[in-house]
Amino acid sequence: MNFEYFIAKRIIGTKSYKSSISAPIIKIGITAIAIGIIVMLIAIATGTGLQQKIRDKAVAFNGHITVSNFDSNRSEESQVPVSLDEEFYSKVLNIEGVTHFQAVAAKFGIIRTENDFEGVVMKGVGNDYDWQYFKEFLVDGTLPSYEKGTNNDVLISQYLVNRLDLTVGSSFQMFFMKNEGNQVPSIRKFNIVGVFNSGFQELDETYFIGDIKHVQRLNKWKSEEVGNFEVFIRDHSDLTVIAEEIYKNTPSHMNTTTVAEKYASIFEWISIFDNNTNGIILIMIFVAGINMITVLLVLILERTPMIGLLKALGARNFSLRKLFLYNASYLILLGMFWGNLIGLGLLYVQQQFGLFPLNPDVYYVTQVPVNITFTHVIMLNLGTFSLCLLMLFIPSIVISRISPIRAMRFD
Repeated sequence: MNFEYFIAKRIIGTKSYKSSISAPIIKIGITAIAIGIIVMLIAIATGTGLQQKIRDKAVAFNGHITVSNFDSNRSEESQVPVSLDEEFYSKVLNIEGVTHFQAVAAKFGIIRTENDFEGVVMKGVGNDYDWQYFKEFLVDGTLPSYEKGTNNDVLISQYLVNRLDLTVGSSFQMFFMKNEGNQVPSIRKFNIVGVFNSGFQELDETYFIGDIKHVQRLNKWKSEEVGNFEVFIRDHSDLTVIAEEIYKNTPSHMNTTTVAEKYASIFEWISIFDNNTNGIILIMIFVAGINMITVLLVLILERTPMIGLLKALGARNFSLRKLFLYNASYLILLGMFWGNLIGLGLLYVQQQFGLFPLNPDVYYVTQVPVNITFTHVIMLNLGTFSLCLLMLFIPSIVISRISPIRAMRFD
């Protein structure tokens, strides 16, 4: 039988333990642990959730990695085409971590309606386009399909729909300047079949999605010529490594650009979330640890006569320290239980009902996003328990300084 565990269990189970002088302090310690867990869970879930949402929005419009020709063009419009027959096409698909590879092309033009006009970029896509991200962004209508022939259906943003007073089912004309010089612009008529809202206004006001064949015809490209390639990968943490591998397999006239490089300021901003989250975790663990140190010292003070009696009966200092650490561990676990129950409950409610909104002009999302995994919860709880327990080893040394004779006379 574990002597220290047996005694600790008896102490915890006694009614006098719950109604003793130390009871309010014990409750404060448990509450501090619970609040710490709640705050840390929310910090991790919302911090990683916001990072993931913003990253996914940028990836939806550009892919994780863009492969294009070297040129001096700094606009969003595709100028120099690349060929679908490039040998590297198959090489990239065989790189570990690459999940999808698609061809796109962009063309700047002006949407003209009866009452207004707007300069935008038409992003041309084909039947190889992955609509995974836009399924989540879709707010009205359906996603277009570009499998056969030339299709005039387009997917347009909620921002442009409101700006130009358009709806699903309506049509608009778009004027494109020709590359040859000062000639009469080309006019195309498009039909709106779907409306999306990514919450990323910088991109929503810039792009709409259409058939790549229109861009090819406007630029007088061949059917196998496209503007650039977008590469999607399985794990964003491998972005730099995979980008370097793709670059090694591209011809000398082609370049690779990661989404983090294209939107450097945004990705630098969201990387700060990690520092904020780590700071919150350290502060909450420190506060919880200080509270538990106070609780342990009060428990030792309250049980001083018992410590003296056990020492007189032959108990060693190490055994008595273990006894009180078992006692403190129970209190830490109790606080963690309630913290996890309340914290995960709040996160679930936010995930399902979106009770807490955010300003999309600042955070690029309309509500506080939640991303919590089993790994996050386990690592957080193990780290909190281990660090709090480690902090309690120092105050437990007080037990070794208690004299048996004085302790038994202590009142």
